[in-house]
Amino acid sequence: MRSKTPQASNVSDISDASDASLAGLLDSARALQPRLVDLRRRIHREPELGLATPETRAKVLGEIGDLGLDIQLHEKSSGIVAILRGARPGRRVLLRGDMDALPMPEETGLDFRSTHPDRMHACGHDAHTSMLAGAARLLAARRETLAGEVVFMFQPGEEGFAGAEVMLREGMPEVDAAFAMHVSPQIPLGMVGTRPGPIMASTDDFQVEVQGRGGHASMPHDCIDPIPIACEIVQALQSFVTREIPATDPGVVTVAQFHAGTTMNVIADSVSFAGTMRAMSDRTRARLLEGFPRIASNIAKAHRGEAKIELLPGYPVTVNDAGFEAFARTVIGDLLGRDAILALEAPVMGAEDFSYVLQRFPGAMVLLGVRPPGARSPAPCHSSHMMLDEEAMALGVALHASIATRFLAA
Repeated sequence: MRSKTPQASNVSDISDASDASLAGLLDSARALQPRLVDLRRRIHREPELGLATPETRAKVLGEIGDLGLDIQLHEKSSGIVAILRGARPGRRVLLRGDMDALPMPEETGLDFRSTHPDRMHACGHDAHTSMLAGAARLLAARRETLAGEVVFMFQPGEEGFAGAEVMLREGMPEVDAAFAMHVSPQIPLGMVGTRPGPIMASTDDFQVEVQGRGGHASMPHDCIDPIPIACEIVQALQSFVTREIPATDPGVVTVAQFHAGTTMNVIADSVSFAGTMRAMSDRTRARLLEGFPRIASNIAKAHRGEAKIELLPGYPVTVNDAGFEAFARTVIGDLLGRDAILALEAPVMGAEDFSYVLQRFPGAMVLLGVRPPGARSPAPCHSSHMMLDEEAMALGVALHASIATRFLAA
């Protein structure tokens, strides 16, 4: 039986392990910088979407093919599981990097910008993949000092396709702990954001069609106008959040699309709107999923209309295991200095499918600072102008390697 993930009470034992020295890891990672930049830029130029990222998979395999890893190619996606086996038996730790891009234009003006007008690596997955490949190279060179195994999870389909869940269902090795990082242009270079417990929100999307009865705009009394019904629903949803969702356990409901009508003197038969819900706990998520259809349906009925509601379940809350997060925080401080630790006061309302991994294995996700040089108001992830400081990738490689080295040494 594998030993359990370290809890906060014995983190000091891990950080003091005699064979878990971090000496040289950061220098070795910085020596890989040209390879990291080259791979990241090649992936950035040719972004791929969803679960099928064959060109990106080929680039990754070309980068790690000489490392003597046990490589398993998934069939339900372009996922790669690469296992590094140490010289001695021991525990097993998973490191993850996602590979897919977003369906959006790029407006960065970079020399290596996307060659596809409707695709962009605007969330840093190109850097995530490059850092994980770099960590595989760095750790492979030290396999004789490792007791246990490192599982490198190269995952497609994070952007709305639940690629992590797809890979878990197809088959992943059982591990004792899991670790991932996500770049953040808002955090300065050299800093890492972290917190125990929830770090990113759940996400559930919705699509609503309010059906009324159209007619002449001058005679609304002969119609069932769906526009004021839909507007009332949108307003009521905001009141629902502030009146029924505890302020101490937040939730968000955002209507991001609203479509109605064809001209100025016609009342339309129907209105459609769509958006997203976010929560920081299973309890609030359940309240949102229960309350949304109740409110929308009953408001429509009150005005003799009908609301057709489709709820699209998304990712669960991303929850950092308290013991492993404390361990990761210690490693960050030992590797980069205590001033590098950014204690996040609140979770991020964005969502991550690494949440599925953390539901199955104890572990943590952290936010790696990649703020571009001189940027006072850097474009965030999912912006067409999003850029990052590539110098941060060496820090990410060293952090991946340090987490694995320390964990296996404990």
